[in-house]
Amino acid sequence: MPAPKSPERNALLAALRGEERARVFAQLEAVPLTLGQILCEAGEPFRHAYFPVEGIVSILYVMENQASAEIAVVGSEGMIGVALFMGGQSTLSRSIVQNAGYAYRLSALQMQQEFGRSGQFQLLLLHFAHALITQMVQTAACNRHHSVDQQFCRWLLMSLDRLPSNQLRMTQKLIGNMLGIDSDGVITAASALEQAGLIGFHNGYITVVDRAGVEARSCECYNVVKKECDRLMLSAASDGLGLD
Repeated sequence: MPAPKSPERNALLAALRGEERARVFAQLEAVPLTLGQILCEAGEPFRHAYFPVEGIVSILYVMENQASAEIAVVGSEGMIGVALFMGGQSTLSRSIVQNAGYAYRLSALQMQQEFGRSGQFQLLLLHFAHALITQMVQTAACNRHHSVDQQFCRWLLMSLDRLPSNQLRMTQKLIGNMLGIDSDGVITAASALEQAGLIGFHNGYITVVDRAGVEARSCECYNVVKKECDRLMLSAASDGLGLD
């Protein structure tokens, strides 16, 4: 894989200024994110906080029978490991790489120490945690009230927002894990969009041909989450945090 991008490709890290920026950057470790890699398993303590600069990480809720459903996605706008500064140390969710790339990470101890300084980093992380909770709440409502077709469109749009191109590499099994449906359901949903001329789905790659058409077919949940998250990030900027 090519060399990792600069830490500044992550919005939270890029927003840091002055001595706090220099101190955090000096502790960062660049690591690859491989497709299907589990960054933290459900119920296990987070050993690191991850700040993606390229790629996407899905947060899945996992049932006792190992059935799962995606509750949030995180890319270069955020981080994985909110439990480290929210007091829980672990969660009932699994963090798994949906699209390969790179991230920078801090150890759990380093993360907690930086958060405990009550500086700019702490405020940025709290803004992001609020945005992540918003996404989780809306996703739960979407999974309950909207069709698989609409959920699939929402998922595609949220993934595209975190990628540099219009193509995703995904297996049917991984898509099923994200949406909480079986392979037949994945094929049905993907085929419907393909027949409508909105996507191409071949050999594990999804290519979005008509993004506007996917947006029109999606439910309101995508726009609700995007607008609220944008508002929260603008609020962070207005507080003088330098996030844009």
